[in-house]
Amino acid sequence: MLLKVNIYTDGSARGNPDGPGGYGTIIEFIDSQGKEHIREYSAGYKKTTNNRMEMMAAIVGLEALTKPCHVTLYSDSQYLVKAFNDKWLEGWIKKGWRRGKNEPVKNVDLWKRLLKAMEAHKVEYVWVRGHNGHPQNERCDILATSAADGSNLLDDVRTE
Repeated sequence: MLLKVNIYTDGSARGNPDGPGGYGTIIEFIDSQGKEHIREYSAGYKKTTNNRMEMMAAIVGLEALTKPCHVTLYSDSQYLVKAFNDKWLEGWIKKGWRRGKNEPVKNVDLWKRLLKAMEAHKVEYVWVRGHNGHPQNERCDILATSAADGSNLLDDVRTE
């Protein structure tokens, strides 16, 4: 039986691609002895877009898992919805990572990294519509905002 894991993610570019941005990821699971675990990761970056932050948040959460898991990924990212909609990704891959009118797909490096990170796991996606006081979204926002406000790269901020 696969370990059930919840991953809450959020990215923030603070509305300005040239300003401070960051991502936050919270991983929760209960081990075979019934002990609860929470791991938080955050990182601050500059000069990137909100979409890239959202993808990095999901990737970091998935890459942190050391064995195959049943993952429920919570995010307010509409961009990530594409990763869980077969016709989008399947179409892009078949077209050699091109969109309609033969335009290149943006962030191909991260899309490929996300697909690789998902490979070993059973991943379900829950779109938490953003910034409406939903407690799952608020937890992600707090971590991502803290990452965006910090100037240092932080990894594994807290492990309990």
